[in-house]
Amino acid sequence: MTDLAPAVTDPVPLPFPCARFIKEIGRGTHGARALTPEDTYALYSAMLDGRVAELELGAVLLAYRIKGETADELAAMLAAAHASFVPLALAPGPCAPVSIPSYNGARKQPNLVPLLALLLAREGIPVLVHGVMADPGRVTSAEIFAQLGIPPALTHAAIETQLATQRLAFAPIDVLAPRLARLLALRQRMGVRNSTHTLVKLLQPFTSAGLRLVNYTHPPYRDSLTQLFSTHPDAATGDVLLARGTEGEAVADTRRQVQIDWLHDGMCDTLAHAQHSGALAAKAPLTGLPEACDATTTAAWISNVLAGHIPVPDALAQQISIMSRIVRKPR
Repeated sequence: MTDLAPAVTDPVPLPFPCARFIKEIGRGTHGARALTPEDTYALYSAMLDGRVAELELGAVLLAYRIKGETADELAAMLAAAHASFVPLALAPGPCAPVSIPSYNGARKQPNLVPLLALLLAREGIPVLVHGVMADPGRVTSAEIFAQLGIPPALTHAAIETQLATQRLAFAPIDVLAPRLARLLALRQRMGVRNSTHTLVKLLQPFTSAGLRLVNYTHPPYRDSLTQLFSTHPDAATGDVLLARGTEGEAVADTRRQVQIDWLHDGMCDTLAHAQHSGALAAKAPLTGLPEACDATTTAAWISNVLAGHIPVPDALAQQISIMSRIVRKPR
């Protein structure tokens, strides 16, 4: 009788016990303590690998939701996130590539991320928009791109090809970084966002240094993100433009001038200063924009802007001018 070789199977991931970590981060707003960078990296890597049991995973996510992440913890999580997916390789060119995260969509204001991306691509700048395909109650960039006849890139190779040939690609997070997408999707089960929603907005998805648009919703995040990129060289690879977002999207707010910080080479340069308080800006009229923020109306309005029938909003024109100068600087 001939001996049969045993079938080769993938090893079962070893479970990752979390009790000692939860004990540190799960003591509430005032009692919780930050984990060391080494422990943070190990914990978030295990979460990405699917080695944390559901009960403990939920406890970790809620603990960080209440405690918040320090700059050191964010840097360690971001390093683990970058190690979990294959970065995009682009041929060298005259412009550094731009990465625009799009994970919030529109609720009250039109989502103009697709317009920003298309205007940059028209100037010959490779632009990657990455985000979710749909979000109940919001209008996503993916839905607007679809109305404009721009389908998502459904493979890693397709992302790179579209960036090389069309200078523009929309990458669903499920395609760009599927392990991050799994943690991101837990929002639907848990009802609240988790640390991954912050991390996907900080990703540097290219093998070469590119320009990242990073936005924040609440002013205190500006300080923690500035500290992150100023004190952690690995997190700050390339250039970062940091500004308050429009309903959580990294496109300029057409109602007001917000502060724009350029983080590069260990420095922080303020390129534009805020002109209005949040309360005053919230009352500013939305002049010249589409009357509704649904995908069909927004896409039609964007098409008219691209055709020259409607002027580019001043805030976007300034944002594009700043980005164009940065991506064309000598490297």
